[in-house]
Amino acid sequence: MKSTVEQLSPTRVKINVEVPFDELKPNFDRAYRKIAQQVRIPGFRPGKAPARVLESRIGRAPVLDEVVNEAIPAKYLEAVRSGDVRTLGQPDFEVTKLEDREVLEFSAEVDVRPDIDLPDLTDLSVSVGDIELTDAEVDEQLDELRARFGTLTGVDRPAENGDFVSIDLSATVDGEEVPDASTTGLSYEIGSGQLVDGIDEAIIGAGEGETRTFTTKLVAGEYAGKDAEVTVTVNSIKQRELPEADDEFAQMASEFDTIDELRADLRERLTRMKRMQQGVEARDKVLDELLERVEVPLPEKVLEAEISNRKHDAIHPFDHDEDAFKRSLEEQGENAEEWENEVRQEAEKSVRTQLLLDTIADNQEVQVSDSELTERIIYQAQRFGVSPDEYVQRAQQSGQLGAIFADVRRGKALATVVRKATVTDASGSPVDLEELFGPEDEGSAAEAEGTPQDETGEGAETEVTDEAAQSRETAQNSEK
Repeated sequence: MKSTVEQLSPTRVKINVEVPFDELKPNFDRAYRKIAQQVRIPGFRPGKAPARVLESRIGRAPVLDEVVNEAIPAKYLEAVRSGDVRTLGQPDFEVTKLEDREVLEFSAEVDVRPDIDLPDLTDLSVSVGDIELTDAEVDEQLDELRARFGTLTGVDRPAENGDFVSIDLSATVDGEEVPDASTTGLSYEIGSGQLVDGIDEAIIGAGEGETRTFTTKLVAGEYAGKDAEVTVTVNSIKQRELPEADDEFAQMASEFDTIDELRADLRERLTRMKRMQQGVEARDKVLDELLERVEVPLPEKVLEAEISNRKHDAIHPFDHDEDAFKRSLEEQGENAEEWENEVRQEAEKSVRTQLLLDTIADNQEVQVSDSELTERIIYQAQRFGVSPDEYVQRAQQSGQLGAIFADVRRGKALATVVRKATVTDASGSPVDLEELFGPEDEGSAAEAEGTPQDETGEGAETEVTDEAAQSRETAQNSEK
């Protein structure tokens, strides 16, 4: 087999492959066996008809089609590996020459990782906010802990914010009942924001047994984007009574003997959390600084796939009704054109980020251990509420295991850059990020979270995976 690589642009190549028919004998053997199982020829058992008999019965063309369809993705993989081509996404194949019993020639146009010139990674400096912790924040944490040990007591008064109510709900759209919006005996904390817009205002001030109606816009289901008239009946009202914040509570709710010790522990925990937030801010600012300094050519097909995925995920809650989605945008003071521009900008940043971090990972020879990959899988499984085994199974079925590996590697690559950067707080004091990232040869919680995700991209980003992992998916898809 002969192959050449033609550079079409910084992000796209054309791979030309020439395969002599002598190399295709195993493909022909498999093709004959497969077709023999599908064709019934008198005098021969299924799968036992010789090749010459098969060809005389069905012709040569079906055999050639089977061979070509199987050989192209396999030979493409060989060409990619032998040429050390860092491919991205799926190739566009074209058979350029097919001379039976002589030669098969084809070409494959595919996006590739561009060459990226990295700056001096030790010459980065960013400033993050100071750590500020108030007594009110400690009090809030203490109140949340007290709430876990609170008791609900019925009250004989109208409902107030923070009360727990048992309610019945029903809704109609243009006089038609919405089955998914009807329920009875639902427990709800007023002000929690866990139900539809407008329900808190409707319930507050209502007494036990009172029914109220209000209008809200549905955001999911068959009637997404439409106004619904909702009827809510308050069955009961309870308020939560918190235990006193004293030594007795500290002993009941924690390992501490006094409330002062408990408050000191809460303050320390909040401080650690703010240090973590400070580190995450440093990570994001270092990445932004890198993106400003480095030119990253964008592979067109990869970018379009990213944009398509983001649009799909945005419209999905509206049952892919684009008109309903556009109406929702208008009600939020946006329009479709502005939204599409935002999606494109976010997609461009996401793809640039992934390509940049892949280059840094190669440059820094970043490795991912089995334990780090396992930690990432467990983290993702918990995030989506499934078992790690189920998550792995889903990832395998969707061909995303390579993407998970790549995301962990990118997170580690970014961590290596942040460690080398100069990070100061708003007061000018150096910020020690070891608590967040740990020593350079160890993983960390921040690295386990992978690369930063923008607010619209949860589960929406197209993972830019290359080389072997992407090629395997290409071969599998081509064989289908």
